[in-house]
Amino acid sequence: MIVFITGATAGIGKATAELFAKNGYNIIITGRRKDRLIDFSNHLKSTYNIDVLSLNFDVTKLKEVESAIDSIPENWKKINVLVNNAGLAVGVNTIQEGLIEDWERMIDTNIKGLLYITRKLTPIMIANGYGHIVNMGSVAGKEVYPNGNVYCATKFAVDALNKSMRIELLPHNIKVTAINPGMVETEFSIVRFKGDEERAKNAYKGLQPLVAEDIAETIYWVASRPPHVNINDIIIMATAQANTTIAIRKND
Repeated sequence: MIVFITGATAGIGKATAELFAKNGYNIIITGRRKDRLIDFSNHLKSTYNIDVLSLNFDVTKLKEVESAIDSIPENWKKINVLVNNAGLAVGVNTIQEGLIEDWERMIDTNIKGLLYITRKLTPIMIANGYGHIVNMGSVAGKEVYPNGNVYCATKFAVDALNKSMRIELLPHNIKVTAINPGMVETEFSIVRFKGDEERAKNAYKGLQPLVAEDIAETIYWVASRPPHVNINDIIIMATAQANTTIAIRKND
């Protein structure tokens, strides 16, 4: 059994790789940070006695994606699960004050990166006659919130793509699932606030958010359902969070 995970050097991607490895899957991990990839690959191999293939590339660069996936050895192409995890939010500007470079980074990663990976791997899955694609969405793809504009738009796009994939890959015996988390305490807010760790920490102040392992367990659960069961769509929230704008904090 082989699982392919994008953005596997931190957060949800890393926790997901760890859990699948623990359950005996061989892992293809991808990421931009080569040192982290090497360290994590060594950890997975030594801890779980599995095989790991690490691919160092940026999902926003089509040529890098194509080159990396084309380099996959034949014995690694029996991919059971693809986790389209790589994604980010950058900035909290209003639409009228938005920074074009922030918009492009989110669009390039969250939409185009997911498409690049999916376009290269779905023909492999179709040739195999099986597969399961898990797309990392967000509650921000279900409802918008102030200062979330373009990030929300990218996750609405993921929601639409997930539904399209479900229809178009149905004849090929390929499952498709969207996982849509609320607040998850990872590097997400640090990236969104551009390295301001104090501001990132305050995003979760007064409540217990989800952690990466919560989402990893959900991904593993949907991927381990019987062949006749497909989980189309999941929204998963911290108990203290009702939606994108309403949460109960201890200091409220």
